[in-house]
Formats: sequence, structure tokens, C-alpha cells
Amino acid sequence: MTDLRSQLQGLWLPLVTPFRDGELDETSLRRLVRRYADGPVDGLILAATSGEGMTLGIAELERVVALVRAEIGESGRYLPICLGLSGAGTRQMLDTLDETAAWPIDGYLIASPYYLRPSQRGLRQHFSALADHASWPIVLYNIPYRTAVNLTNETLLELARHPNIVGLKDCCADRAQSIDLLRRRPAGFRVLTGEDAQYYEALSDGADGAILLSAHIETETFASVRTLLREGNRDAALARWESIAELTRLLFAEPSPAPAKYWLARTGLIERAEVRLPMVEVGAELAAQLDAEMARRREASPQAA
Repeated sequence: MTDLRSQLQGLWLPLVTPFRDGELDETSLRRLVRRYADGPVDGLILAATSGEGMTLGIAELERVVALVRAEIGESGRYLPICLGLSGAGTRQMLDTLDETAAWPIDGYLIASPYYLRPSQRGLRQHFSALADHASWPIVLYNIPYRTAVNLTNETLLELARHPNIVGLKDCCADRAQSIDLLRRRPAGFRVLTGEDAQYYEALSDGADGAILLSAHIETETFASVRTLLREGNRDAALARWESIAELTRLLFAEPSPAPAKYWLARTGLIERAEVRLPMVEVGAELAAQLDAEMARRREASPQAA
């Protein structure tokens, strides 16, 4: 196992969960892991938003983790894994931490409690209780447009002092808040953007990396944006980013991960674009747009898709 705090940087992929006829498609899942373990991905998030984790039962979650860890092992490379968890009740979340404590993961990505809209004091107590209890380090997930509550920077800075809270997936959708946090965060507290369309801006502002659904496609290009920025080659980084910025819009034109699954199915990485209700597959109009973008990228570069 690795130290998650040191590994939590670069390009992380929130892996989609492939389905076939309502069941986990293990063959496609293995194919995905082989593809990305051989590329410039620095870590995987399993069963978070992009992985439709809230539609998976505990046995399915365990199977996904086991399959992914085994396939990574076959690749000969150690790739850290965070398990995405979400829930509204602290007691239920503590039970889930117990159920997953022995799984072969490196940490958790845990979103704020949804629907209940707790106070900042409640959020601090909730995450502190989870961090005190968890067998693995925790990455906080601030995404107020899904959970209806924002982790303020004062709350985040207090939680960042907990030794078992190592970083943040930042989807606050407020660049000023993100910049303020990057300026004030303690040493060693990692911040990765989860806003695909703001990837270049977040890296320019000082984020340690990103967790991007869009990086299922054009993975090497997404990784190269950060590499070029770190090398000081901003013009080349911006040019690379501009070549994929429109892709991020298309992949979120309908609720995620349906557009990405459509693309992955059309290019053969997964067998079907199937999602679980209440998610639905992309409509005909977006499917046509995605097909056109795939064709354009194939014409520009045969390796693009």
C-alpha cells in the first residue's frame, strides 16, 4: 500500500461502472482497467458519481474493488484506489466504513451529506467522526450543487488539520473560494479539481491535479496539459487544453456518466452504454453530436479516441 497523501496529485480517473443487462459487466471493467493502468493516470476513484456508486449494492461495490485491484496487479504497476462513498446519516456511514475496512483500497472519497443540509458545525462533526473511525485516509468531496450544502473554507481548513483527512475533490463551482483555499491550505493538504471544464484554470491557480470523467477519452492529452504547465510551457499547455475543452462540454451535455459511456461503447472499451435508473442513456440528438465529434477526432488523429 502507498501513502495516499503523497499519491493524491496528477490525473485521477473516476472510473465508470459498466453494466450489461442490469448486472456488472466484469469483462468490460477489466478492459477499462487494463487501458488506463497502462496510461498516464495517477489513481482511480471507484463507485463515485461517475461510477454510479449510489446504484450499487455493497456486494457489487466489493466485487468492483476486487476486480479492479486484481487487474491492476496484473499490469505490474501499483495504482492507488479511492472508494467513493456518500450518505446522509453519520451512523450509516460509520457502518459502511466498517464494512469496507478490509477491502484493498488506499482511501475514501466522501461527499457531504445530501438532502439534510447540515450546518457547518454539523459538517465538521460528521467528517471528524468519519475520519476518527476510518481505516483508510479520507478525501473530502465538496460538490454543493449535488448535496445542497457547501463546505466553507473555514470548515475545510479546520478539517484539513485532521491527520486522516488528506485532501479535497473541489467542485464548489466558485473560483474565488477555490483560490482562497489553495492560498490558505496547510502544507500537505491536496486539492484536486473535479470540474472538467475548469481543468486548465484550476491547474493554473495551483491545484495539485484533477479527478476528471472526461479523461476517459483523450487521456494522454489531459495528462499533458498538467505536464506542460509544470514545465512552464503555458502556451503549449493552453493549446492542448483548447483541443479538448469542447469535449468536456459534450460529455456533460446530459447527466453524467451517460455521454461518456456512449463514447466508450462506440469506441469498444465497454460493450454497452447501459446506465441504471434513474439515469438514462443519451438521447438521439446528443448521440449524433458525440458521433460527429468521434469522427472529427478520428480524422484529425487515428489515435485520438
